[in-house]
This record gives sequence, C-alpha cells and structure tokens, in this order.
Amino acid sequence: MPDSLGPRLKVGVVLPSTNTSAQPEMESLRPHHVTNHTGRMLIGDDSMVDEPGFDHVMHSIRRSTVPAIESVVSCNPDGVVIGVSPESYWDGPDSHAHVLASLTEAAGGRPVIMSPDAIKAALDVYQARRVAVITPYLPVGDDSVSRFFKDSGYDVVRIQGLGVSSPARISHVSEAQLRDTVRDIDGPDIEAIVQVGTNVAMTRLAAVAETWLDKPVISNNTVLYWHALRTLGITDHVHGHGSLLSEH
Repeated sequence: MPDSLGPRLKVGVVLPSTNTSAQPEMESLRPHHVTNHTGRMLIGDDSMVDEPGFDHVMHSIRRSTVPAIESVVSCNPDGVVIGVSPESYWDGPDSHAHVLASLTEAAGGRPVIMSPDAIKAALDVYQARRVAVITPYLPVGDDSVSRFFKDSGYDVVRIQGLGVSSPARISHVSEAQLRDTVRDIDGPDIEAIVQVGTNVAMTRLAAVAETWLDKPVISNNTVLYWHALRTLGITDHVHGHGSLLSEH
C-alpha cells in the first residue's frame, strides 16, 4: 500500500537547524499527493564574517549531515534533497562527486539532490552560460561560489553577496532587498540570474522578477525542488512559482 498522504512521491529534505525559509517554501511547491519530510542538521548560529568562522560553520554542517539524512530515510522517502549551499561549493567541482557519493550511501542508495546538479540542469534547460549570482554571504563565501561556477564552465558576469553574518540571519533578508539586488546585478549581458543559499526566501520574488526582466531568475529552493520532482518522476507543471516549474 502507498503512503496515504503521499501516494505519488515522498521527498526527504535535509536542512540546517538554523534554516527557517526552505521548509515553508518547498511546502508551497508540492504537487498533489506529494509530501515532504524534513530532517535537521544541528548547527549553531555562528559567525560567518571571516574564513575561520565560515570553516567552523562548514565543519558543523559536515558533522551533522549524515545523521540528519539517517533520521529522514527511516520514513522511506523516494529521494533526499540536501537543502544547504556552502557544502556544495566550498571545495570546488572536483570534490562534488565524492560528496554526492558519500551522501547517496548515507541515503541508502536513494537519489540525492544537491544544488550544483539542480542549477546545472536548470541552466541547461535555459541554455544559459552567462550568469549573475546572488549569495547571502560576505566575500569569504562569495569567492567560493564564484570560483565553483567558473570552474564549472559558466561565465560569472557579476556576483553580489547580501552580507549576512550568520546562518539564521540569512532568513531576515527582505524581498525589497532581494528586488534591489536583482536590479543591481541584471543587465543585457546576463542570460540568467541565479540565487544560492536555501535560507534566503526568494521563491516568490524570483517568479515575479522573471515577468519584468524577461529572463530566468532561479531561486535555490525552487530549483532544488524542481530537480527533485523531475528526477523522481513527477512531471507536473506547477504554476505560480516561475517558469522552471510551470514550463519545464
């Protein structure tokens, strides 16, 4: 017998304990008879203003990711979304396959969805290579994200960090600040705007921004959930959340 509330799909989602944006945003993206099941990586709201602080946050995430995955897979989800960005970018593209393999093993062989693969899939759909990137970080984090995109073959025309000093404070970024940032980094030389950082609540603003920029605006939580649905066999076009979910 299938799960009574999620007979089509059960999605495991693993998030830092400081993250208050990804869970409600991903809930808003669910098609009918798809359910989300969230596990938490226990981390502190530590400073990210310099490299030692960022390294400490990274260490906390790495230490707590596998236990969080194990807490989710006991409900037997069809796949697991890793809803954290720094782990995806900090050590560069060469380490990504190793990280993915390790987390897939922790998930009992189930498909694991991470930001680099989701964003690549979306940019391939849009045939976009020249990008502007929004991050929640200070320069210590921006540099790693920019380097990852460049090493992955993208032309990072502009990157702008929102300057947030700790993981929990990322959720305090307002839509007005995001709107102004989108306007600042856009230009005729940009094919797509990509936002990283799953605690940035940008799903709604990204969908609206596409209507006045006439180009893809990819929010981290939307692209992760879209890639999870498509990877796990759900092809529904979900409307009201941007072109990625409604058209692809």
